[in-house]
Amino acid sequence: MASQGSISDKEMLSLAHAVSNTPPLTSKGRFWQRFSGRDRRNVGWWESARAIFFVSWINSLLIFIPLAWASHYDDWGHRTTFSLCFLAIIPLEKLFDWGGEQMTMYLGKGLGDLVVVTLHNAVEATLAIILLLKCDLKLLQSTITGVVLLHLLLIPGTAFFTGGARVREQMLHPHRAQLNLTLLTVGVLALTILAAFFAATDINNNGSEIATALSDKVRGDFLRISRGFAVILLVIYVGSLFYLHDPPGANNAFMPHPDDPAEVRRMEYELKEAKPEVNPWACLILLAITVALTGVTAEFLVDSIEFVRERDNIEEEWFGIILLPIVSFSADATIAVTYFTHHLLKAFFRSSLKPQRPESLAQARSIDMSIQFLLFWMPFVTLLGWWTNKPMSMLFDLFEVVLLVGACFLVNYVTADAKTNWAEGSILIAFYAMIGLSAWYYTGQNEVRIVNACTSVATALLEGVEDSH
Repeated sequence: MASQGSISDKEMLSLAHAVSNTPPLTSKGRFWQRFSGRDRRNVGWWESARAIFFVSWINSLLIFIPLAWASHYDDWGHRTTFSLCFLAIIPLEKLFDWGGEQMTMYLGKGLGDLVVVTLHNAVEATLAIILLLKCDLKLLQSTITGVVLLHLLLIPGTAFFTGGARVREQMLHPHRAQLNLTLLTVGVLALTILAAFFAATDINNNGSEIATALSDKVRGDFLRISRGFAVILLVIYVGSLFYLHDPPGANNAFMPHPDDPAEVRRMEYELKEAKPEVNPWACLILLAITVALTGVTAEFLVDSIEFVRERDNIEEEWFGIILLPIVSFSADATIAVTYFTHHLLKAFFRSSLKPQRPESLAQARSIDMSIQFLLFWMPFVTLLGWWTNKPMSMLFDLFEVVLLVGACFLVNYVTADAKTNWAEGSILIAFYAMIGLSAWYYTGQNEVRIVNACTSVATALLEGVEDSH
């Protein structure tokens, strides 16, 4: 993308069309031209199939999918089922990542990154829907909290620490950073409002018994507020996507903004020049099949891991905040560690090569994943609970809300100057360790557990919900 004085990309494109006596493409026409692959070499179906099959040696692990399913249905044992499901999800995650990168060539950098982030959230989103349908609502809320904390603290913290060990400081991707932090903050504040509302309600009677103020009517009020908040958060998220991908101005959609950093413009140019290995329709079919296989395998994985909580009497809070999110992300983490180790060894044995530094990309995507989970998947699950008659609300445990507020506060400070280093990475990891240690001993807020029970509040009080964990 050569510099042409102060001429923007849109002006250059319009000039090119004027010279060729053709009208400039509209946003829709520009999108369809790129998505259909008219501006690049056509990739056939057979070539696409070969590329999918030989994309990586990790595809050999696909053999574990039928074995994992057989283990679940034939009851080979919880440990066996868990191990097989874990191995089966690894190649599926790899196909998600590869398919998303291929779609980026047809969709552009911005929209392609959105697809990649959504695909990376697929396992955790599937886990959330499974817990909703099982009506394990308190565990679902803890898992949502844990997924957001994982993507805000542990993943970027590890990237900052490992990458910053070789340089004094790392430059973070400044593009969209301020909007991302604003979106993250509003998602956390929505939970804070409900937690504060609940805390201000006269729930306790003389500090010992749950009063009549905790009733089905009160729960109904919080459900209505939660559903309203869910719609508002979805509108905010969708509106932010329109702002990012179709900024103000005439015919600006799917084009690099003149104020974009040089790195973003360079990456967009490289994507236009890149040669995809599959055609877009084959890639969409691949992703649809992979989503279906991942959903079923993730359900079996959750079923097999629950024996750990029952056997070792693990607190529900720690199980949801720490264990389930790490297990759901472990397959993707295994691929990332393998990839990084591979390039590190190549650099060690062949000095002319340098290992790629994935820290900036990992940080940006992990924060995008947490934002999507807070502003899209959490509201979506709340509304899905409404449609399926599950009393899923956005009234979270006060402890979990405080953790999210603290994580949001810390991440905002770390990324405020678009620079970071290994010391800041270690701080993020340390804070995550503090959360894990405290969650191990935390038994949960009993009033919130009762409000989130699938039975009526009166029935939950009679059955003693506090003994269920």
